[in-house]
Amino acid sequence: MTPAIKALFVDMDGVLWRDLQPIGNLKAIFAEIHDLGLNIAFITNNATRTKHHYVEILKGFSVTAQESQIYTSAYTTAKTLKARWPEGGSVYIIGDDGLHKALAESGFEPSTEDALAVIVGLDHNIAYEKLAKATLLLHQGVPFYGTNPDRTLPSPRGLLPCAGALIAAIETASDIKAHIIGKPQPEMLLNALNDLELEPQEALMVGDRLETDIAAGQAAGCQTALVLSGASSKNDLEQWPTKPDFIGTDLANILEQIA
Repeated sequence: MTPAIKALFVDMDGVLWRDLQPIGNLKAIFAEIHDLGLNIAFITNNATRTKHHYVEILKGFSVTAQESQIYTSAYTTAKTLKARWPEGGSVYIIGDDGLHKALAESGFEPSTEDALAVIVGLDHNIAYEKLAKATLLLHQGVPFYGTNPDRTLPSPRGLLPCAGALIAAIETASDIKAHIIGKPQPEMLLNALNDLELEPQEALMVGDRLETDIAAGQAAGCQTALVLSGASSKNDLEQWPTKPDFIGTDLANILEQIA
């Protein structure tokens, strides 16, 4: 018998919004989550924003959240590097403010010299020279970390390039594979399970990407739900070997199924 769901682990881009355009009535959706007595953790591969920024975005949709509920690939990357280099140090960063701040809070400062590691996330100001410098450092033997493998990001215009596209370019130039931190790796979900003191099957991972959200949920041992409001489609689902426990048009539809 499947354990009762006690918490929702919710991806954001493609589940709650597309390029900050809300998917459904988020105020009503989160009121229902509250009424169901479910804990919630926000699990995102997006490394461009800080935890505080996400709290403010949610507040703009009349959704109250604490920074402790936000799990991003930027902060998980910083935690991973801190475990390897407890004293911190210089790193070469391709990424936006969210990644820079997360790393700085763990004692890692951006530098092009004597870098302990090359860390690559989505960078809205990417330029050829950044890719070139990262490639040169990797050729010198510097370790390579990627915040997340997402190749695209849902938006009202369609799917846009994401961190995985930049990581792939550098992997191609260097012939070196990045150590990926975010989903489909289960680390963020395992951190949330530990913080909430839950067994894996007591949490439902809700996401829009089979290859990251659903794969991470399954790797962590959680129940999983795919929403069709973002990246993955019904056609993609047909090719996925292990089907999610729930499939819905959006988050509101998933809540109808589990209520």
